[in-house]
Amino acid sequence: MSARLKVPPTKSALLQLKRQVDFLQQGHDMLERKRELLTRLVYERLQQYRELRGQTREALDRAYRWLGIAHLRMGETLLKQAGLGLHPGLDLRILPRSHIGVEYPSVEVHKRPLQPVGLMWTDASFDESRQHLLELAALLARQGEAETALWRLLAEQRKTQKRVNALKYNVIPRYQATIHFIEGALEEEERNGLFQVKLLREQQAAGNDGL
Repeated sequence: MSARLKVPPTKSALLQLKRQVDFLQQGHDMLERKRELLTRLVYERLQQYRELRGQTREALDRAYRWLGIAHLRMGETLLKQAGLGLHPGLDLRILPRSHIGVEYPSVEVHKRPLQPVGLMWTDASFDESRQHLLELAALLARQGEAETALWRLLAEQRKTQKRVNALKYNVIPRYQATIHFIEGALEEEERNGLFQVKLLREQQAAGNDGL
């Protein structure tokens, strides 16, 4: 890639390039602030995700432990019959959210009261396992929200970092190098013009002395 832009070394081009550099510098500063905010949000979401993952692991252990107890006490056939016709135990709402231009889903979870089961030979462990499975499902929904938000924020943070680096190490230096080149060319042109004027004056003065 060329070290400078291909533009004519004129004063108008120089003024335009300086305005563009100011605009690019403002864009770089805004992207840098966005990158810092995204980095902070990524760390916050990462901490939240780790906490939810730990809670989910504990809830998973409890739910499967109670499900195993219910399976031992009621048997597989009765356990399947008891689960038939049960309504969903959670109300879920997935809403779009946006933060610093990054969109990700927001999950609202509401647990319903346990639906009574009128079958004979059911055991209290069945209701316990249902309760713990509902808590597990709610945590999984929240963990899914946190994980999705984390990955989208992380992707946006990386993309913003690439743009910041491109402006800082590539685009803006090319403009600055072009400005420096044009300023040098204009100064050289001005010096040549002054030399020509001086030379004409000396020639004119020498002609006047000969008269």
